[in-house]
Amino acid sequence: MNSTPLIDINELTKVYKNATEPALKGLNLKINEGEIFGLLGPNGAGKTTTISILCCQIKPTNGKVSIDNHHLESEQEKIKKIIGVVPQDIALYPQLTAFENLRFFGNMYGIEGNDLEKSLDEIITVFGLKKYLHQKLSSFSGGMKRRVNLVAGLLHSPKILFLDEPTVGIDVQSKNVILEYLKELNKKGVSIIYTSHHMEEAEQFCSKIAIIDKGQIIAKGIPGELISQYSSCNNLEDIFLHLTGRELRD
Repeated sequence: MNSTPLIDINELTKVYKNATEPALKGLNLKINEGEIFGLLGPNGAGKTTTISILCCQIKPTNGKVSIDNHHLESEQEKIKKIIGVVPQDIALYPQLTAFENLRFFGNMYGIEGNDLEKSLDEIITVFGLKKYLHQKLSSFSGGMKRRVNLVAGLLHSPKILFLDEPTVGIDVQSKNVILEYLKELNKKGVSIIYTSHHMEEAEQFCSKIAIIDKGQIIAKGIPGELISQYSSCNNLEDIFLHLTGRELRD
């Protein structure tokens, strides 16, 4: 494995206009190639801001970021070609069919015709979408929409996949299919950066995690090793509550 981090974040700061506190306060983080890396944190901790910066959706105030040896500040177009983004909100058009949605996103990546069919064939079968491909998305269940949303982020075979709460609000069967497929993708060389509020899921799914709170990383490591460091904690959720507190967040 390459000793250079796949993602190298140094002193990353983000201050939103009219905000009383920075969203990110000199955040430092390294993510290696081949990892399933979980970025976990309470609401407002800074994880969505971090992911948005890494996906070239918002600009940082200060700091340096390198993704696969490309500098975020000057090489965003190169970065966009190697990343896939699956947002928490369903980024699809309900009045189009599943195929029309995927064709639209495929065309954005320059994938058309036979190439699109090849990209779709295996994954829509695995996700149980083949017979629904030409139905309008508005008729789909939440789990089916989530699966189509994921397919859209995978069409161009990204080297790095960003997932923001990929299993939120879906049934157990859909969650299992999605996570098993993502594990197989990772075995084939796709690095995954994942956010979630489901601590048990993150503990089982991620090879490494970092907990972010108030714009800074407060813990990171292999889930099992982190748990062993805290004698009073039995699982990742215990550590999360121990480090971030039990007070309600907005």
